[in-house]
Amino acid sequence: MKYFLIIYLFVFSLNFFAQSKASKEIVDLMKKQELAWNAGDVEGFMKYYWKDDSLKFIGKSGITYGWQKTFDNYKKNYPDKTAMGKLTFVIKNNEQLSNTSVYIIGSWHLEKEKAVGGYFTLLWKKIKGEWVIVVDHTS
Repeated sequence: MKYFLIIYLFVFSLNFFAQSKASKEIVDLMKKQELAWNAGDVEGFMKYYWKDDSLKFIGKSGITYGWQKTFDNYKKNYPDKTAMGKLTFVIKNNEQLSNTSVYIIGSWHLEKEKAVGGYFTLLWKKIKGEWVIVVDHTS
C-alpha cells in the first residue's frame, strides 16, 4: 500500500507540473496575441489560430468555419489600427484537459473611442507540436 501511494503521488505531481507548463505556454501565447493586435497586426494575432478549414469561430453572427474566413471577418470588422483599439485579455479559468488540450475562459476589452468588451471560451490544441486555437466562442 505504501508503494502504491508513493507511485500515485509521483504520477499526480508529474501531471500537475505538465499542466502548469502547458497552461503557462498558452497564457504566454495569448500575451503575444495582445501585442500583435495592439500593433495593428491582424495576421500576427491570427498566427495562433489553427490554419485549417475546421477552425470554428462562434460570435454574435453564428459559426464561422475556417481560418481564412475568420481572418477575412477580422480584417473587415477591424480594417486599421484605430478600429482595432487596444486589446486586453483577462483569464478567468485555465484548465488543461489532456496533454494536447487546454480550455480557457476569460474576458476581453477593447479600449477605443467607444470601448467594447465581452467574454470568450477557447479550446487550444497542440497540433504538430504547436499550440493553436481550434474553437473560439467570443461574445
